[in-house]
Parts: sequence; C-alpha cells; structure tokens
Amino acid sequence: MTDHTVANTENHVIAAPVNPDPRVGAIFLSSSDLHACTGSVLHSTTGNLVLTAAHCLSAGGPVRFVPGFARAAPPDDVWAVDALYLDPRWLANKDPLADFAIARVGRPAGGSIEAVVGSALSLGSMPARGTGVSVIAYPAGVGGLPVGCQASTGLNAGGFPELPCAGLVDGTSGAPWLSGSAVIGVIGGPHGGGCAENLSYSSPFDQHVTELLVRAEAGGPADAPPRSYDDQC
Repeated sequence: MTDHTVANTENHVIAAPVNPDPRVGAIFLSSSDLHACTGSVLHSTTGNLVLTAAHCLSAGGPVRFVPGFARAAPPDDVWAVDALYLDPRWLANKDPLADFAIARVGRPAGGSIEAVVGSALSLGSMPARGTGVSVIAYPAGVGGLPVGCQASTGLNAGGFPELPCAGLVDGTSGAPWLSGSAVIGVIGGPHGGGCAENLSYSSPFDQHVTELLVRAEAGGPADAPPRSYDDQC
C-alpha cells in the first residue's frame, strides 16, 4: 500500500487511532524494530496461522509477527514465521488476484498463537458492493499504535473489492477487512493495495484462498516467495 496520490472518489472516511486488537498485529520484515506490514490471526485447526498480503513477503530475511502490537513487544509476544503458503498464481506471475498469504508461526515459549491471543478471525468470502467493513492497520514505522476506519465496500471494473478510507498509508498492506469476526479481504491486490492513500483494494476472497487455508492447515511443503515486488505506482 502506497500513498503517492489521491483517488478521485467520494470519500469522507479518514483512518484514526484505535485501540489494539489482539487478533491484528504488526509484521516485521527484518531483525530491526521497523514494522512494514499488517497481519491477522486466522482461525484454523492448528491454531498457528496468520493472514497477510503476499506482496508483503517479497523482501526476504526473517519475518516476525506481533499480535496486538502497542509501541513495543516483549520477547514472548514475538512470533516467528516458520513457513509461508502462497497461491500458485502469485508464485507464477504475482497475479494481483492472488495477493494473499498464510504464514505458520511459532515462538520459543511454545503454544499456539490462537490460544495465546484468545481469539482469531474466521476466513470469509469477498464482500458484496455496499458491505460495511472495519479495518485495523499499522502504518509503517517504529513503535506506534494502529489506526482504523469503517466504510462501505465497492467493486472496481476489474472485480477487485475497494474501500474508500483515507489515511491507510505504507505499512497497512495485509490489514484485514473485518465483517464481524470474519476476515473478508486484506489490503492488497492491484498495485499492492492501491497507489492512492484514500482508496484501498483487496484480492477477491474466493475458493482459492479457501484452498490455501486447507493447504496451510495440512502443513505441507512451504513456498518460497518471489524476492522482489514493484507496485508500479
């Protein structure tokens, strides 16, 4: 997700600071304290899965997830990504229709992330036009707190769900679109979630993301993500 331009769209919703949600967290893509994406705890039979955008995982190096991140993270709150599962369309050509990823996580203290957090988001399907959703996301940076907004979804000409909410800037990629306790999208898709800071996209959640969850739950061979990504913004 980038914030280079402003889309020409009717938009009166602006993201504002919100309290952390234990089901949503910050993703760190290196050993530094800089978080650069957002993810969420995904309900599963194994209890150890996190959902984010596939394009978040192209940098290489260690990936860590901190659920409910608020300014800093004690060591026991940090979960390391042990395996990544990606849609074959993303692996083949970074298809924006498949910009979602499921990560298996663990920590030295043990336990499942779902049990430790106490809840998780169920995997839902893409929203119909006009569906009300809420988003919780972490702007890129060191420390900090999440921002959030509530808005009604649209659908662009390419079939991608869109969300008119200003202020979802760099670092919010992978943030869940919430409908009750279900996640029905993540910031991603065209141009890594969009080039405009006031209009975000998601890949459509269809049978492909359901199939990915099944594969991640089975714990089969993991995927190696593409090592580069250009959002072309």
